[in-house]
Amino acid sequence: MDQDDIHRVLWRVSHQVLEAHNDILNLCFIGIVTRGLTLAHRLAIKVRELKGSDIPVASLDIGPYRDDLVGNAGPVTYPGPSSLLPLEVRDKKVIIVDDVLFTGRSARAALDALTSAGRPRQVQLAVLVDRGHRELPIKADFVGKNIPTSLTERVEVRLEEIDTVDEVVLVQSRSA
Repeated sequence: MDQDDIHRVLWRVSHQVLEAHNDILNLCFIGIVTRGLTLAHRLAIKVRELKGSDIPVASLDIGPYRDDLVGNAGPVTYPGPSSLLPLEVRDKKVIIVDDVLFTGRSARAALDALTSAGRPRQVQLAVLVDRGHRELPIKADFVGKNIPTSLTERVEVRLEEIDTVDEVVLVQSRSA
């Protein structure tokens, strides 16, 4: 995907969000750090352009909630709720935003982190790319693009705000 493809996909996802949420009063985007947060901000801008209303955006660091990181040798220590979100999520409709949906473990960690900060009314998931190969029963509600991959490939999302270029590339894993 190049810059135009990413732009087009985010417009489509923002339209899908508005179709699913006629009333955006209690809606918020929660971006998984790092690229999910950037995408959440971009979606909020597009929704503002379409609807004329702002949707709050907050960041979510799922690191302490991951169960699949190398060196994680035991139970995860959960941080206090105040360190998770700069936004009240209780009774909100939350859309978690991430760059790539793969095994589902990041989404599961995001759900754990989010619910430790409060009980949202509804939680949905928006991703730029769904590459398949789920290990958990998790499905995105809003998908920019499905990119079938093999397990020997990686999907790399590069965003201008972080990587100086907008692109999604499929690369062969080093371990392959």
